[in-house]
Amino acid sequence: MTPPLPRSVVPPVTAAGLPALQRRTSAVLVVSQVLGGLGVAIGIALAPMLATEVTGSEALSGLAPTASVAGTALLSLPLAALMTSRGRRPGLVLAYLIGALGGALVVLGTVVRSFPLLLLGMAAFGAGSSANLQARFAAADLVGPERRGRAISTVVWATTIGSVVGPNIAAPAGRVFRGSPVPETAGPYLWSAVAFLLAGVVVAVLLRPDPLLTARALAPQSPQGRQKRSLRAGVAAVRASPMAKLALGTVTVSHTAMVSIMVMTPVHLGGHGAGLQLIGLVISGHIAGMYAFSPVMGWLADRFGRLSVIGLAVGLLSGAALLAGTAGPRHGQTALGLFLLGLGWSAGMIAGSALLTDSVPQDARAAVQGLSDLTMNAAAGIGGATAGVIVAQWGYGPLNAIGAALLLPVAALALRRSLKEAERPEVTKV
Repeated sequence: MTPPLPRSVVPPVTAAGLPALQRRTSAVLVVSQVLGGLGVAIGIALAPMLATEVTGSEALSGLAPTASVAGTALLSLPLAALMTSRGRRPGLVLAYLIGALGGALVVLGTVVRSFPLLLLGMAAFGAGSSANLQARFAAADLVGPERRGRAISTVVWATTIGSVVGPNIAAPAGRVFRGSPVPETAGPYLWSAVAFLLAGVVVAVLLRPDPLLTARALAPQSPQGRQKRSLRAGVAAVRASPMAKLALGTVTVSHTAMVSIMVMTPVHLGGHGAGLQLIGLVISGHIAGMYAFSPVMGWLADRFGRLSVIGLAVGLLSGAALLAGTAGPRHGQTALGLFLLGLGWSAGMIAGSALLTDSVPQDARAAVQGLSDLTMNAAAGIGGATAGVIVAQWGYGPLNAIGAALLLPVAALALRRSLKEAERPEVTKV
């Protein structure tokens, strides 16, 4: 028999009280997501400049954001293991604390002019992104499949606030340290650290009872329940489910295609005479596409099914690659392509995350979700690192063509699963 959860973590929640708890959990996650998104956006906006300032070499500037992406990927599995065994709250709190420590190390590395310390700080800083990514799954713990897409999209939408506000307050945040030993380009990382700490406090104090532990306590437990919570069992759960494989592929490919194209767009625009203000507007439109319309994608995923929205994601990302890749000096066309790229990412991320949660057993979900974040961030890190080489060798158009080609396996799998579901009309759509 599986031993029961300790009395301290078994939530006194009934089915009648579940809707109120769902709303409260969502509200807490939205607040923490705004704070966490603000911290990430402040820091990532300045990472390349900071690396150039410390090393004196623009050639090394890309290593700072790459270290952050690598940190996000590497920390995904340990954090998922902690959440699997102890619940969402300790995992999210630890992630925000590591992110805050990373912000402090970035500042210290800048002050003492140590590039290795700066990179270590950026890797730890990536834990803030890990927390933001895992929060979308925490929002889905207590809701049924019919509302899971909307629950995930609400938390993703909250990132809009931090992502838009963060880069715009980075410069004023840096000016606070003018005249101090802390350079203006490093000062905002202390503000990021404070934002992460506040997010951690919000989660630690208010995310009670823990949504994952509550979901487990309310769900029927199998005799092998605890064994299914290991990371190895999470891998096995994905391998055993065709829908989970499709979901993992959707999230990974959508994120990789988006990152690979997005990171080289400023270079492409600059090469065609665009100024910093125009480049900023294009990237802002892209971010708006990623986050601002996520509630629409969540509603579509719940209303018309995950597979339909995955198909929409493939169409939007392919159209984005076509527009951006053939734009040349037409900046308006590039801007439209980047906006659609953000929309496609939103559709793929939300539908894929919801489908992944739908497709694996309750006991294995946290492990599978951590595996998902590891896979997508590792793939995006490789994609972002190789995008510069592709552009240097062949150009921005071929980069977009490669990004579109990555979508072909997902499109084929989604079509295959749709046809199989159509042959079984008695099965509820996913």
